Amino acid sequence: MRYLTPVTLVIALASTTSLLTACGKPPAGGPPPTLEIPQVGVLTLHTQRVVTSTELAGRTAPVLVADVRPQVTGLVQSRNFTEGSAVKAGALLYQVDPATYQASLDSANASLAKAEASLQTSRLKADRYRELAAIKAVSQQDADDAIATLGTGEADVALAKAQVETARINLDFTRITAPISGRIGKSSITPGALVTANQSTALATVQKLDPIYVDVTQSSVAVLRLKRALADGKLSTVGATTAKVGLLLEDGTRYGLSGTLQFSDVTVDQSTGTITLRAEFPNPNGELMPGMYVRAVLEEGVDEQALLVPEPAVTRDAAGKPVAYVVGAGDKLEQRALTTERAIGDQWLVTSGLKAGDRLVVNGGQKARAGQTVQVLPYTAGPRPTAPMANAAAAAAAPATASPTSTKS
Repeated sequence: MRYLTPVTLVIALASTTSLLTACGKPPAGGPPPTLEIPQVGVLTLHTQRVVTSTELAGRTAPVLVADVRPQVTGLVQSRNFTEGSAVKAGALLYQVDPATYQASLDSANASLAKAEASLQTSRLKADRYRELAAIKAVSQQDADDAIATLGTGEADVALAKAQVETARINLDFTRITAPISGRIGKSSITPGALVTANQSTALATVQKLDPIYVDVTQSSVAVLRLKRALADGKLSTVGATTAKVGLLLEDGTRYGLSGTLQFSDVTVDQSTGTITLRAEFPNPNGELMPGMYVRAVLEEGVDEQALLVPEPAVTRDAAGKPVAYVVGAGDKLEQRALTTERAIGDQWLVTSGLKAGDRLVVNGGQKARAGQTVQVLPYTAGPRPTAPMANAAAAAAAPATASPTSTKS
């Protein structure tokens, strides 16, 4: 039989004790683990008055556009305007050489005088033959011929007068005038150039820019939603008859004058599903030029009982639909499915799922789940409240939680 030394005996007893401790329950008397109650920042919802508006991209367009084209053929003698300047309707723009047209007018006047002189002779003869035929001094045939000659003379006079008027109009057309008031662009010809009647190339273009149009497009879905909201009484119109429209310029600055919505197309574009809208803006200083890219701000209406929810409070479920947490009875979390209409600044306009008086969880909700009791704190716009960790080791091991991201629609 082999005997153990004292040192070996102590080591064996220590090993046996360690195995028993590992396989059995820990010694009684230690404190039980504590469960931390999540802290959440809560905002009590209230309805408020909100003016709903929509920004739509568009371009400016002149109210009136008129191409200047010659109506007679000839050499241009002079150009009587400054390119880019303002012109009034009827102002002389170009002068075409009038010599040949003046000669045509003189010839037509001479033909008219000749026809009138011949008519006078025919009238006297017809009157005389009518009297002689009554006493049988001439045959009735001669009297009828004299009356017919009188009719021919009257027709010749009428024709000569028409030719005089045509010649006068052509002479007037040698003065090419502005068809409308507005600003005239660059000239396509110079003095000495030959122009032809009704040529396809315009000599210049005049555009009326005060007021000026802004043409934008809006989806037919948005138009239907707006009409439905107005019909249901959820929105009230801003103006009595026309909607008010603001304007953002290309550099992001706001145009100083407001416009009005003038026209809404009656046909939906089948390829894009949009409707064309037209607004009219005053443009006294010529700041707006045709073809500029702008953003029109349409003030659609006023919602007197709107619910605006901070963006951090809205998350997305697995199906991508917006949801939010509210604190219900007993400080327990409830999850609500939301319907969001649009983003206004850094807030969502919620049309269903929430009501005034609800205690909305704005931050801290990612650490809790529906049905869990939470500790309610007032919402602040600063860093989100976090529950204290049990110890430093747990803090180091806890995974970072990303805040949900909301996408504006």
